[in-house]
Parts: sequence; C-alpha cells; structure tokens
Amino acid sequence: MNNLPPLAERMRPKSLNDYVGQKHLVGPGAVLRKAIESDSLPSMLFWGPPGVGKTTLAYIISQSLYRPFFSLSAINSGVKDVRDVIEKASQLKEQGEILPILFIDEIHRFSKSQQDSLLGAVERGIVTLIGATTENPSFEVISALLSRCQVYILQHLAEQDLLDLLDKAMNEDVVLKQKNIVIKEHEALLRLSGGDARKLLNIFELLVNAFDSKKITLTNDVVLEHVQQNMALYDKTGEQHYDIISAFIKSMRGSDPNGAVYWLARMIVGGEDPLFIARRILILASEDIGNANPNALLLAQACFESVNKIGMPESQLILSQTVIYMATSPKSNSATTAIGAAIALVRETGDLPVPLHLRNAPTKLMKNIGYGKNYKYAHSFEGNFADLDFLPEKIRGTKIYNPGNNARENESKEKLKKLWGDRYKY
Repeated sequence: MNNLPPLAERMRPKSLNDYVGQKHLVGPGAVLRKAIESDSLPSMLFWGPPGVGKTTLAYIISQSLYRPFFSLSAINSGVKDVRDVIEKASQLKEQGEILPILFIDEIHRFSKSQQDSLLGAVERGIVTLIGATTENPSFEVISALLSRCQVYILQHLAEQDLLDLLDKAMNEDVVLKQKNIVIKEHEALLRLSGGDARKLLNIFELLVNAFDSKKITLTNDVVLEHVQQNMALYDKTGEQHYDIISAFIKSMRGSDPNGAVYWLARMIVGGEDPLFIARRILILASEDIGNANPNALLLAQACFESVNKIGMPESQLILSQTVIYMATSPKSNSATTAIGAAIALVRETGDLPVPLHLRNAPTKLMKNIGYGKNYKYAHSFEGNFADLDFLPEKIRGTKIYNPGNNARENESKEKLKKLWGDRYKY
C-alpha cells in the first residue's frame, strides 16, 4: 500500500466518459468535446479554480487523439525547458510524426519572456498548447499568446460531482474497496475540500489511513478532528494562506531571517504567486523599515521588478536575498504612524484652508489679495532653510512625525531640532 501513488492519482480518469464535471465543455455535444472528436483542436487556455480537472482534461485530450504529451509546470520551468520541448516537437515534425500537445500548468506564472518563447511554436503549429491557469488570462497572459488560444472556463465541481467521486473511489480503488467505509455526514468533507477534487481525495485518503480497522464510519466531528491534527496543506485562497503570509511578515518585522526564509519556502513550495510575495515585501520596506534604511525600499522595488521579468524558479533566489536583507535591516514604523496620524487629523478637522503664503498666485487678482505673500523661498536662505509655518493655522504646531529610535532617524531628529527648535523637540 505504501508503494502506491496517492488516491487522487489512482482515481485520475482515463477518458472523457470517466471525467467528472465540466459538462458544458465535454458533455455530449459540448463545444470542446466536438473539437476533440473532430480532431480540430486549437491551442487553448483552461481557466478555473484548483482541483477542477484542468491537468486531467489536458491529458485525456492527448490520449484520446493519440498525441504525445509534454508537460511543464511554470513554477519550476524556465525558457530553456520550453525550448527543449519545442526542439523535440520540431524533430517529430521533421520525421513526419504526430505533433504533440504541450501542457503548461500555472501558465500565468510565466514571465513575459517565457511566454514569448512559446509564440513561434504555437504560430507554426509545431505544438498544440494547453495552458492551465487559476488567474484571469486577460491580465496574466500576454496579448499575442492570448489571441492565438481559445479560452475555456472550468467551473467549481458541484456537490453531487464530489459525492460521486467519493462513491467511485470507495467502489473502484484497489485499497478502498477492501474496506467498509460509511459516510454518515459529508458536510465537513466537502467544506474542507472547497470544491477541489484533488484536495477532497487527499483528505479522504488521510482519514482512511488514520484507522486500523476495515470498518470506518465518518461523521463531521471525526473528519474535523483528524484533519486538524494531521493536515498541513497550503491553501492559496484559504485561511492558512493568510496565516503564513502573516508569519512571514512578522518574521521580517521581528528581525529573524531564519523564520522569514522558512515561511518564504513554505509559500514557494505551496505554489504561491511570487509577485504576491514581492508585493508584501515592498509594503514591509516602508511600513516596518522606512527611513531607518531607505535602501530597503529600493531593493524591494528591484526585487519586484526582477521577479516580474524573470519568473520562477530563478526568482526564489532574488526573493531569498531580499527577505534576508529586510529581516536584518534596522526597523522603523515612523512613516506608518505619521501617515496614520495625518489622516486621522484630516478626518477630525476637515478641509482646512491652505495658508495664503503657501498658495500660488498665477493671476494679478490672486496676488493682490495676498496669495503667496510672505512666502520665503528656502534656497534663498542660509542652509536652504527658512522659518515658516506649513500647516493650516488651526492645527499649527501639531506634531505628526515622530522619528524612530535608530541611527539614521536619530540623525534626522537632531537636524530637525537644530532647524526648528521646540517645534521638533521630542
């Protein structure tokens, strides 16, 4: 039993007749089924949530048409991998062989250059591309590639589809059919699966393996008890997604590079969008490091741009370098508290008038009524500084910015005290 593949793999359907769900695409007379049966298959993109059968459907199509099947994952494949597959496909074409299907999982994770590398082969018909994505391809797939593909939307599996899948597993799987399994309550199973067939079967197999006896009765309480004790899945859209990104941010904020890189690895292995990770690092660079180390924001921006251009798996190196830098950097949240205090002050005091001396005077009338009067141009004074009020009169003297206690901001604090005296006395 230990040498067997996981239940989800054992139950993977081999033909369209065994395929669960997506009747609007592959049911009798449906548009994609007609294309398969007539062997007039376009390059296509499967857009839908996880676990609804995108990978399985691509494989079934290749088997139905007796076509070679090349599979890549955008998470750990690069331009070189794409070119290697295209080279193999070109050799098949030269030899007069049947041309292959190239399936790319998580195609939205490919960078622009990686997607560009597919264009020529798709245009010349060297491969029929099937890309799978959980993201809207209108935003995540380059327009040149999108225009050459038919987009098919796959839907969440219905409750009855999932229950039929469990029945099929209990009756047909080589392991499960040897046991007497009774599902008295199925709500917890379906809720934990989130409509994801693969996750449902993973949970079901975990539960069955938790019992030594051949007779197993599953209730909602039994399911929740065992799943909470044993499962450690990373769900990109569920509660653990937010728990892990929270642990990641707090590790960097808390100056622990070990913890920060660990949680980064959890997200990478779980298939998290690297741009989502890079965005959160960019936010942290201002929120938690700020002017204690202004270079952090520059590095975070460079990280984001690099990840966007390069894609995975190479970007994990850039993310790791940046995360370690953020974790080991001095910290300050003074920019965060300053904008928070300023926004609260605006909401409390409303639209206070701009002092006349700070207003521009583009017309003679405005100049005559005092716009710009008594304004002091800082560069005309010693040290490029002029003692002037820059807040509305009603809140004049209000302290909004409180420098953090770190080397760089302590230096700024001393400079402000020297320039402004008691107004910036902390």
